Amino acid sequence: MFRLAAQTLRHRTGGFLATFAALAAGVTVLMTCALLVESGWRHQGDPHRYGAAVAVVADRDLTVDGPTVLGETERTTVLLPERGSVPEKVAGDLADVPGVERAVGDRRLVVTTTAAPRLPTTGHGWSSTALAPHRLVSGRPPRSDGEIAVDARLAGPTGLVPGATTQVVTGGVSRTYEVSGVVGADGAASGRAALFFTDAHAAALDPHPGRFDAVGVLTAPDADRDAVLAEVRRIADTAGATAYTGDDRGLAAEPESAAARSLALGAGAAFAGYAAAVVGFVVAGTVGLSVRHRRRDLALLRAVAATPGQVRSMLLAEVGLLALLAGAVGVPAGLLASRRVRDALVSRGFLPDDFTVQGGALSAAAVVVTVAAVALLSAWIAALRVTRIRPTEALGETAVEPATGGRVRLVCGLACVAGALSLTVLTGATDGQTALGAAMGMLYLFVLGVALLAPWINQTAARLLGPVLRTVWGDSGYLAAANLRAHARGTVAVLTALVLSVGLGGTVWFLQGNLERQAAVQSREGVLAGYALTSGAGLPASAAAEARRVPGVVAATGVRRTSVVVPDRLEPQTVPAQGIDPLGADRTLDLKVRSGSLDALREGTVAVSTARADAAGWRLGGEARLWLGDGTPVTLRVVALYERGWGFGDVTLHRRTLDGHTVTGLDDRVLIRTTPDFGGEDALAELARRYPGGQVTDTDRLTGELAEDVAVSGWLNKMLVTVLVGYAVLAAANTLVMAALARTRELSLLRLVGVTRGQVKRMVHAEQAGLLGVALLIGAAIAAVTLTTIVRAVTGAAVPHVPAAGWAVLLGGTSALALLATMVPVTHVLRTAPVEGMGVRE
Repeated sequence: MFRLAAQTLRHRTGGFLATFAALAAGVTVLMTCALLVESGWRHQGDPHRYGAAVAVVADRDLTVDGPTVLGETERTTVLLPERGSVPEKVAGDLADVPGVERAVGDRRLVVTTTAAPRLPTTGHGWSSTALAPHRLVSGRPPRSDGEIAVDARLAGPTGLVPGATTQVVTGGVSRTYEVSGVVGADGAASGRAALFFTDAHAAALDPHPGRFDAVGVLTAPDADRDAVLAEVRRIADTAGATAYTGDDRGLAAEPESAAARSLALGAGAAFAGYAAAVVGFVVAGTVGLSVRHRRRDLALLRAVAATPGQVRSMLLAEVGLLALLAGAVGVPAGLLASRRVRDALVSRGFLPDDFTVQGGALSAAAVVVTVAAVALLSAWIAALRVTRIRPTEALGETAVEPATGGRVRLVCGLACVAGALSLTVLTGATDGQTALGAAMGMLYLFVLGVALLAPWINQTAARLLGPVLRTVWGDSGYLAAANLRAHARGTVAVLTALVLSVGLGGTVWFLQGNLERQAAVQSREGVLAGYALTSGAGLPASAAAEARRVPGVVAATGVRRTSVVVPDRLEPQTVPAQGIDPLGADRTLDLKVRSGSLDALREGTVAVSTARADAAGWRLGGEARLWLGDGTPVTLRVVALYERGWGFGDVTLHRRTLDGHTVTGLDDRVLIRTTPDFGGEDALAELARRYPGGQVTDTDRLTGELAEDVAVSGWLNKMLVTVLVGYAVLAAANTLVMAALARTRELSLLRLVGVTRGQVKRMVHAEQAGLLGVALLIGAAIAAVTLTTIVRAVTGAAVPHVPAAGWAVLLGGTSALALLATMVPVTHVLRTAPVEGMGVRE
């Protein structure tokens, strides 16, 4: 059968081209997703920062107990949005472990040098040089608060040498330091540049007093490594931290690598799930349609004594060979596409520069096997109808296919639609990622239901549209309605692909636009201040007080952006938050408080958005249990509920609650409200010059920057949905071309009985108008239901914002491509003489 299958493929190249294209494109899309996941799984960051340490004790994630299911407590681990830290006492405990030569506490300070302001740099205490290890290249270690040592990555491009001076900005303050020495690191250290203060000065600059960012463990040469690591893990567990060893030390040195790993794994897996569903729909429809279009060939094989098993084996062999060929093309294309996706993610700040595309063999094997399995299953199902008929009925069976499916198909289709409708209730009752997941499940259940019920949908639509088609296209419309009824089952793949294109595109694309719009609108309407003092290096808490002393300033509010971890119905979520100085905040911010008051915001209290309060079960006056960005658990009293969570974050805290719990300990901006006749712009400019990188901007520009940030974060979702919708649309066009070329004998027969070429074209136009109308109507209805439900759940808006131009592009583009994919091959078919057309193969 493999030899026969290979001969069939060689002599029917055109007939199998559409199936091959669908398979190859599917492999390419899934290979890109799988490589993103595999690369994220392999990404460990750069361990050379702690290259000399056998273990590093640090706090980089938070494990939260979830609900208990069947006696098992589900636990969820989330990355800490602000780097966690460990008490200084941990270093002493580790130093007392037998076999430990030294336990070195490492402080990590956010610094910027005026010599190289664009070079990412961190500050450390001198003792941490033993962890890399670093060695002096020139000069000596720093001995006073006014001295620093710099590493070669910082000294090289700036020309800093011992004796030179430079400005270093840390804690929102610029100080002048003398370079005492230059150090180099053993091994291929990469990542951020480093500079070193004295240990005492680093401790004074650290916004986390009494704590280390991490503690590295150095062992004696004759130490029992296993015993040391066991005791180190025990001490780490007691302190609520983690002991990182081997390549995992890179995750302790660079939590950004852990975040990048999580993003790659999460985005790749989620996109792979959606892509797999789309590819499954497309491949199943394309392969099934290809088999059905060969009914006459298969019937002839049955008539000459081929058994059903032999025919099925041949079909499976053909599809298996096509899947292997598609893998040979799709895997290299996926490798190339994944590198381009990686470059795009790095350039937009989603992934660090050192993130690389790794692996490939595991991803390729998994993808090719998955696509081949879907294709083989689809071919087997499609072949069952043809191979089960008796040889004496074979040729007659090829004339007309049953218009609808069986009872099992009908029941399954109705069950899918019922499941999708039930998910609308779940989506409306949840928010955040839970609502998004339920909505995507609802979308795919709707599409699957349409795919299963397509024969009945097509037949019903043909009956209802019959009078309209006859009125508009006359006799050609009558023939079109008859064809739609007779080929209701044959157009299942076309209807499914079109519905998927419109439904998926209309849901995900416009959803992202709604989220961006909601964030920008809430921010614009909620900022009452006219000016904002900002600095890339951060602003100390005193900046707001300084701004209030400027003549004409009515109120000034310091705002510190962060994230917190909050409980949810299913698993904890990381949500944006802000810390504010509530003094005069009601004159600079309007969070649209529904109940309570921001005046009551104190240390130990919290204001939350209504959406987050509903999700977490928090009530005004009750307690809210959450974790700050560094993993510190807090229980706060809820003093206000507000509606503008998208513009300002779901959680608003007093700024003092965040002291010592953010990386920098600084404010991001100060909102300044002035009198109507304010003329002190020069005074504000003078205030900005007191802070490194400080500037005063109007808040309209601030809102624009926020909208730009949200748009950048939404770029990833839009890129993914563009690929999926593009694949679905091209698959729809691919299917339409297959269907049109398969009608050569039918159209030739119509012309032989007197139907003119013009009448045939009008008939095809009428068919496409009916089929497209039904597909667009169902797809738009699915998108409308899904989009409305999720926008209401996530943003609270009753009606989603859908620009007319967006719908016009989506519907118009799909329609134009579908018509083009039908009329071009039909025009080609009509150029063939009718007598010659009757003799061609299917």
